[in-house]
Amino acid sequence: MGNVNGRIDVDFEEQVNLSHFKLLRVVGRGAFGKVRIVERLDTKRLFALKYISKNECIKMDALRNIFRERAILEELDHPLVCNLRFAFQDDEYMYMVMDLMIGGDLRFHLNRKTFTEDAIRFWIAELACAIRYLHSKGVVHRDMKPDNVLLDDRGHAHITDFNIATHIRPDKPLTSHSGTCAYMAPEVFRGGGYGVTVDWWSLGITFYECVYGREDLKKMIVKAPIKYPDMDPPVSPACVSAIQGFLERDINRRLGCGPNGFIHIQNHLFFRNIDWPTLESKEVQPIFRPSSDRINFDATYDLEELLLEEQPLEAKSRRRKIRKVGSEKEEQFLLIEEKFKPFDYTVFERYEGWVDPVTRCVGDPPEWVKPAAVEVENIRERESQELQHNSRNNSRPVSIVGALGGMPLDNGVQV
Repeated sequence: MGNVNGRIDVDFEEQVNLSHFKLLRVVGRGAFGKVRIVERLDTKRLFALKYISKNECIKMDALRNIFRERAILEELDHPLVCNLRFAFQDDEYMYMVMDLMIGGDLRFHLNRKTFTEDAIRFWIAELACAIRYLHSKGVVHRDMKPDNVLLDDRGHAHITDFNIATHIRPDKPLTSHSGTCAYMAPEVFRGGGYGVTVDWWSLGITFYECVYGREDLKKMIVKAPIKYPDMDPPVSPACVSAIQGFLERDINRRLGCGPNGFIHIQNHLFFRNIDWPTLESKEVQPIFRPSSDRINFDATYDLEELLLEEQPLEAKSRRRKIRKVGSEKEEQFLLIEEKFKPFDYTVFERYEGWVDPVTRCVGDPPEWVKPAAVEVENIRERESQELQHNSRNNSRPVSIVGALGGMPLDNGVQV
């Protein structure tokens, strides 16, 4: 047992909650809350805590985005993705505890210096590995940009911020104009639907920005010719060719797209000498290493917390009692209680029954298995019932889980 700020005894045997963490500096801010560094009190390991105001989320009608992001993060575990480690809630906030990337975001560094082609090649190759992994899980990110690329203390690049990411089915293109305008692919604006191809375009814009800086990117997207200005030192023809490959408006010719798209990236002259398996496992030494002598974040976030925050974040015992019948807002709070289940990756690591790549367990999953896996098991049960029904009626069986192809597991948050 311990004590946090002299108020709350810490019991690490209970479900994960805010009292299990020491709150450190604020390093980011979003529409519904902030991101700060926290230290797990029992292991002394550092994480990034993203806390989301329930009231603000309800006011902006953004709950389904949060639920979708949470469901997607539960499914992901990759060396070059900012992975979810814990999730919980209290009366005011929903919390997601992520891998901490102390090196800051790529935007922070691009605003402060220029980088060699070798450093840029390393980042783009790592990000390409992460994008390939997301697509293999049926996930399209839709907001690939320097702000959503975080470096760890060694300089490895990781994709973060899955707020507008979504699952995708090959037979159901996406249609919403989701993303950051300057990084959105031409097919998003043309209409007719789009798929995972948009992430390769966004990676190309990020690549372009790393090399040439922030030109008027918005005008490039649909019709305007893309300019490749002279630089000092000159940009190599192989580098220009790689950027042009990602920024091909024809998705059938765009670098990275199609069933052999990643092979084409690997075979491109600019990336040809990379040892890809070693790179993806983070065994290759990064070209650029963020400074350990100074802060790689905007210090104004921490000052705002210190000077302007009327009610600084702190661990509190839960008090809210949700009424099952009442105002629309109370119904929304009830929905959060039902949807935003506790998540603790250390529990799943201790479970020895991980066999099935989808449910991650043998047979019926225990009660504590993460909600996404439980929902998949429910889908499998419904599929089994349908197959039995179809066989009795001599109908052709259809696999629900197979048809999902990575669809969301939280009922009705697809856009």
